[in-house]
Amino acid sequence: MKKKAAYFGIFTSLALILSYIESLLPLFYGIPGVKPGLANSMTLVMLYFADPPTALMLAVTRILLSGFLFGNLFAILYSLAGGLFSFLVMYLVKKFSGFSMIGVSVAGGISHNIAQLAIAMLLVENLNLLYYLPVLLVSGLVTGTLIGIISREVFRRLPSDLFSMR
Repeated sequence: MKKKAAYFGIFTSLALILSYIESLLPLFYGIPGVKPGLANSMTLVMLYFADPPTALMLAVTRILLSGFLFGNLFAILYSLAGGLFSFLVMYLVKKFSGFSMIGVSVAGGISHNIAQLAIAMLLVENLNLLYYLPVLLVSGLVTGTLIGIISREVFRRLPSDLFSMR
């Protein structure tokens, strides 16, 4: 149990560091909310070597902490919507399909953007935001692929004793 808590703390810290680094990147693609999602790599890795509730707890913890540290209430709302929906999709794709970690990550990236777009349409009460969908789908595909590759490489390099967390 102590080992599991220690690893959870390490993964949470890494996810927060990646969130912070991402908040410093001067990335702007002309579409609000488009960013790489570096911290999601820790959630994806956790989904593969820990049980789903632990991975979900990591995602929620990271979203809340990074939102309070580097964002605002709206950032937390959008991140929670995207994070929870993408976690559900990644969990289901991993569990019921033959997709690789990269495929699971792409499903997560795309679903994250769809959820955030849905929340934005609800908040501003404007369906015209659907015009962003094609760009968000492409960005989810690209960033999901990159995060999947990063996560796969991190996962391959983890010590084998980590897998006792399951």
